[in-house]
Amino acid sequence: MDALFTQGHLGQAEAAARNLADRYSHIHYLRMATGRALGQMGRLGEALEQFQRALDLAPEDPETVFHVANTHAHLGNLEAARDGFTRALELRPDVAVVWGNLGATLGKLGDNVRAVECFRRAIAIDPDLASAHNNIGLCLAQLGHTEEARISYERALVLDPDFTMAHCNLGATLAKLGRSEAAVASFRKTLAIDPRFTEARVGLAAVLGLLGRFTEAEDELRLALRYSPNHCAAHSNLLMCMNYSGRSAETRLDEARRYGRIVAAHAAAPFASWRCPSAPMRLRVGFVSGDLRDHAVGYFLESVLANLDGSRIELYAYPTHPAFDALSARIRPYFREWRPLVHLDDEGAARRIHADGIHLLLDLSGHTADNRLPVFAWRPAPVQATWLGYFATSGVEQIDWLVADPWCVPDGHEGQFTERIWRLPETRMCFTAPRMEIRVADLPAPAAGLVTYGCFNNLAKMNDAVVAVWSAILREVPASRLFLKARQLDDGPVRDSVRERFRAHGVAPERLLLEGQSSREQYLNTYHRVDIALDPFPFPGGATSAEALWMGVPVIALAGDCLIARQGYGMLMNAGLADWIAEDTADYARRAVHFASDLQMLAKLRSTLREQVLGSPLFDAARFARHFEAALSGMWAAAQVRLSGQPDAYQG
Repeated sequence: MDALFTQGHLGQAEAAARNLADRYSHIHYLRMATGRALGQMGRLGEALEQFQRALDLAPEDPETVFHVANTHAHLGNLEAARDGFTRALELRPDVAVVWGNLGATLGKLGDNVRAVECFRRAIAIDPDLASAHNNIGLCLAQLGHTEEARISYERALVLDPDFTMAHCNLGATLAKLGRSEAAVASFRKTLAIDPRFTEARVGLAAVLGLLGRFTEAEDELRLALRYSPNHCAAHSNLLMCMNYSGRSAETRLDEARRYGRIVAAHAAAPFASWRCPSAPMRLRVGFVSGDLRDHAVGYFLESVLANLDGSRIELYAYPTHPAFDALSARIRPYFREWRPLVHLDDEGAARRIHADGIHLLLDLSGHTADNRLPVFAWRPAPVQATWLGYFATSGVEQIDWLVADPWCVPDGHEGQFTERIWRLPETRMCFTAPRMEIRVADLPAPAAGLVTYGCFNNLAKMNDAVVAVWSAILREVPASRLFLKARQLDDGPVRDSVRERFRAHGVAPERLLLEGQSSREQYLNTYHRVDIALDPFPFPGGATSAEALWMGVPVIALAGDCLIARQGYGMLMNAGLADWIAEDTADYARRAVHFASDLQMLAKLRSTLREQVLGSPLFDAARFARHFEAALSGMWAAAQVRLSGQPDAYQG
């Protein structure tokens, strides 16, 4: 039997072990051998049964307890795995691998503090255990200790220089620390060892995107999909990247449909009946999002939640990111249930949502980070829609609606989406005014002796066309400068690259103010130094534009030909700033030059702009909430027509 294992004849080994176990039922080792063979063949349920029978024969054997726990872990039974590993360590506390497995299980359960303790116990037993150092890094990263995580990954790589997962994790951590070029190098080391390491290629593409190198990023993502055609995260990242690179709506739609076919194929048995009442007193509305926290989506969501009518709408939150911060705590009371999906697979997440009897399920992420779009392919709710967090089609056929407005998706643009369009009457998003006591300062230009243009958007949006137009503006207005503030600018090589890009257009480096990230309060106060904000294109600002307006700084935006490219246009129309919308790049530059010549007008606008926008649809949450409630009710009513021929559609 041992020879069969050694030679890899697992089927024969399992048959031989089972035969012996049935004949000598009192020998627990034979059940263990049967279980190991089944486990190596991937038949985990049967393996667990055999290990459990062995445990009945030898309940105090630490190896048997370990195998039961380990099989539970592979099956996703995390609580049972945790309890099993804990029992194995009570029986024999000096086994590093058991401490490591307990740590990994606790990490998956979200208990990162105890997980780190377990990994440290493993290292105390086996100091050369590279995997434990890597796993400590993962937990520290989850706890927000990014620099300590970096140190742990580097220790793992000293012990095992070819440890691809540690190289990949180090790359992600360096990117988070703002060391973009170092992150690129780390990901490339991973791929030099294993070119098929999809997560590393996706991570590399993400950093290249942050650096504005979208052609390279798309190439990496397409190569990742060649190796892993059904990798949903790679596909989402490709679609996200295509929004930045300005690919046509038709190209993005084709790619999104390809993604939709993949997730539909993964959803083996979508729900066709639901547990929600067909004539409810209150609609149960679920929000699936990775951004129910201190994030731009959270800023747009908070005041809306506070103004929704609880007698009409009952809210359920399905966070897909583990963070729970001050904003999360503020919005948590608006939800009847707060049910994280972080540690559930797609089917498990869909079943959890379905069990809650949700009428209408909203995706707030689209193809951004931490999305769970594949869950929607299971159709856990009879009505499904996407809103707010993304700016193009999802491609998921099981998502019925995309919530938009007449400015961002005018008549005739419906063909850019797989979803039907539900237009809110004024704006598709409503910003929550910051909770900080920050005044609007006087226009800085008179005291500075020059006009300061500013853009505090993600630097990835500053493509070559944007640099060319902004450079033309600076050349036309000699007494001016450009203030850029973005997290990428904490990285010295990135700052050097930005200066060179503008120098190539005749703009001297001293005319650029470059600043990295800061706290939100410091960031908002930085607008005191800006006279006019410049919106990038074709990917404009969202929260950054709303914050600029709240700080009294007007924004120049370009009207484009798709939802994302028209976002700034829609925001300015709702804010009452139609004069600040340009028709094309020449008009954009002309307006920027013209407005800079009228400091009296700018000073007057600055003194009244906050009051103006707070009274506009862009900030009026009570007004927005009524429109949003009407949209939800309308989508539900439309579903009743669609499902009227299916008498068994509702179980409750």
